[in-house]
Amino acid sequence: MRDLKDITHFYFIGIGGIGMSALARYLHTQGKHVAGYDRIVTSLSKKLEDEGIDIHYESKFDKIPSAFKNPETAQVVYTPAVPQTFDELVRFRESGIPITKRAQLLGQISKTMTCLAIAGTHGKTTTSAILAHLLYQSDIKTTAFLGGILEGYNTNYLNSGTDVMVVEADEFDRSFLQLEPNVAGVTAIDPDHLDIYGNEEEFRKAFEEFGALVPEGALFINESVKLSGNTIGFDSGDYHTSHLTIVDGAYYFNLVTPSGTIKNWSLRLPGRHNLANAILAVAMALEYGADPEKLKKALATFKGVERRFSYKLDTEKFVVIDDYAHHPTEINAVYQAVAEMYPDEEYTVIFQPHLYSRTKDFMDDFASSLSQFHKVGMLNIYAAREEPMEGVHAAVLCDLIRNQEQSPHMTTLLEKEDIAEFVKEMGNRIVLLLGAGDIGAEVERVVKELAR
Repeated sequence: MRDLKDITHFYFIGIGGIGMSALARYLHTQGKHVAGYDRIVTSLSKKLEDEGIDIHYESKFDKIPSAFKNPETAQVVYTPAVPQTFDELVRFRESGIPITKRAQLLGQISKTMTCLAIAGTHGKTTTSAILAHLLYQSDIKTTAFLGGILEGYNTNYLNSGTDVMVVEADEFDRSFLQLEPNVAGVTAIDPDHLDIYGNEEEFRKAFEEFGALVPEGALFINESVKLSGNTIGFDSGDYHTSHLTIVDGAYYFNLVTPSGTIKNWSLRLPGRHNLANAILAVAMALEYGADPEKLKKALATFKGVERRFSYKLDTEKFVVIDDYAHHPTEINAVYQAVAEMYPDEEYTVIFQPHLYSRTKDFMDDFASSLSQFHKVGMLNIYAAREEPMEGVHAAVLCDLIRNQEQSPHMTTLLEKEDIAEFVKEMGNRIVLLLGAGDIGAEVERVVKELAR
């Protein structure tokens, strides 16, 4: 890819995506001309339009301004979620316009700042959001590209300057190998995306390659991650908690570091997995040189990330929690969090499987993790970029859940429009909506019906 300073016009295919929109906003603030296409109107694409970025929602190559078709000064950026056969992508390719993946552009930007990168199959969005918040509130000039909407800021792109770049290091399609991180963290390396990697060994090798990109001594890892780096834990590790207590849904603890113990931290985010994410983010911020006292104040004010254990309704009758969990390990983490916060209640979960390949690869693990909940409503599989696979159906997963030794009282296949009625019939106060597909778009409607 050419030097960024030589490119004046960027055209994004899939501009409304969570990762693409942040890049588009960054380039726009850098004085570049930015435009793009997306299939549907979203809150993110509306925000881009409000900021002066031209977006269209029908594939019409001939109507794209000519300045974005100049091979000398224009660059096309696309996300792997866009099929290679998509008309605009094909026409740009035929026209000789330079085309690059989102990850390559992100990698090039990472060379222009001190890059703090978070990798891992779970927790990277929350951890990178915590880290961005910590640095921003510590008066460090920060540019952050986040994979979720940061609550309290209402954005996936944070920009107070360009001293530090905080970014999610995405393992999908080996994207994170495009980065040049100065400090990095790895939250987990449970196998995923086996449709890309083929097997667990190749998946692990990619994380080893990512670790090799980081300067010696600047890699921070959850203690369960089998890589060489500074370890993060609860009772052990280079950075770990002591005197951990829970009061009114918040964690209070001291932080033990290689340089000594820093007392009196707090985090108002449920779940031990989120506490581990927070310790990892704090350790990386300390490595960068942030002031510990400023970091303590900042962590206490972190409000979370949308769709990461987000409370959408909290009344005497219903508590509705929305979460992006789409892997068995993430579902287990959500269960741990809800069981810790509401130990004496029963839980209804609505789950939408994401991808046929992931459902096939982890069918038994999904059944085991979902069977911990008392009532399960199952939506059909969200295909995303995939075609259906023979024998892989949500109904098969329902049957497996029913056959678990710890089988819930009720497991049934649902249509989206029936979610609220199912929840009412089940009679549980605690309700969780989980998945990475379009289930998030149903939450507002479900909450309105339950709040009546």
